[in-house]
Amino acid sequence: MFKPIEVCIGLRYMRAKRRTRFISFITLTSILGIALGVTALITVLSVMNGFEQELRQRILGMTSHATVSGWDGKLHDWRQVSELVKDYPSVIGNAPFVQGQVMLNLGQRVSGVLLRGIDPDQEPAVSDLPEKMLPGKGRTTDLVPGEYGIILGAELANYLGAISGDKVTVITPQLNVTPGGLLPRLRRFTVVGVFKVGMYEYDRNLAIVNIDDAARLLRLDQSVSGLRLKLEDMFEAPMISSQLRENLLGQYRISDWTQAHRNFFRAIKMEKRVMFIILLLIVAVAAFNIVSTLVMVVTDKRPDIAILRTQGLSTGQVMLIFILLGGMIGIAGTILGVGGGVLLATNIENIVPVIEEFLGTKLMAPDVYYISDLPSRLLWSDVYKIAAIGIILSLLATIYPAWQAARVNPAEVLRYE
Repeated sequence: MFKPIEVCIGLRYMRAKRRTRFISFITLTSILGIALGVTALITVLSVMNGFEQELRQRILGMTSHATVSGWDGKLHDWRQVSELVKDYPSVIGNAPFVQGQVMLNLGQRVSGVLLRGIDPDQEPAVSDLPEKMLPGKGRTTDLVPGEYGIILGAELANYLGAISGDKVTVITPQLNVTPGGLLPRLRRFTVVGVFKVGMYEYDRNLAIVNIDDAARLLRLDQSVSGLRLKLEDMFEAPMISSQLRENLLGQYRISDWTQAHRNFFRAIKMEKRVMFIILLLIVAVAAFNIVSTLVMVVTDKRPDIAILRTQGLSTGQVMLIFILLGGMIGIAGTILGVGGGVLLATNIENIVPVIEEFLGTKLMAPDVYYISDLPSRLLWSDVYKIAAIGIILSLLATIYPAWQAARVNPAEVLRYE
């Protein structure tokens, strides 16, 4: 098969002679450096994508994709609104809720928490709460209206020292007028269950009761705080929220999860960018090792370059030889790095236990970290981006050595040959 002369010469220079073994060794280290940088970049970004997905699932397992509420904090005609949102094909579930800040008291322990009233029959349509109940620690269906049962987060129950059957006092900021003066409104609830999401925000600061009991306690009468919506595609939440806002003529306040947790996910995205830049420096350093490699090749091949010039090769062709040589080094390193990165990222959940067993320790202890496994989510868009950057950096690193090779003067080089 015919190959351009530039490619043939470039491939020939990739294979070292006995007297140029050192140059070949430098070439190999450049390839391995790029491969290592690309592998690290793909693996770390995949792990960060996995953490982001895991956190998003845990957060959205307890919150809603979108929320419809009244401007005064109450939704009076919630049944009518529920029927309206059912007409949207993107909305696959909705459920009413009552919510308010209260204080819980048990013995000498007091804690401020978010009290959420739910309908046990409708809650599975919008959240994963029934699946997050600890085994043998009750069910959401144990929240019977009028019996004033309460389900606590695992960390909250641990702080209060509460177990199933204990009586906790719920104190609201609303006041009762009595002959003795103004007193806070309070009610005793019975602990009927404990849930664990794996997010401190919920496990420590959330308590669940029946929606009727919550409405009675917070004096909402027949109203609710709002409707929680579950969407077919959570990433379309901003667009669907905007559509609902327009179709409901601005009568209700509509928010989505991207607004409620904007700063949190923005921080994760910023962290990913910083890690990408830091690890990209590894690839950049390895890529610019190609400069020293090609400079040594040019120095070693000056007589060859001079002979090629006398036989008719143009300066552009000489430059192309060394650009192709550096490009082949970069492409070889990038291909190795992509293969290693994809292999590592897709198997990291199996590799980590082997490392832990070998070291005899848990890298992410369950009693310290809520996420004790190392999740990984490989995005091919990241792989393509990293591979393209690796190749581009490698090609940029060839420009100066190639330019130096093109400046070789055949007359001066061959004068003493």
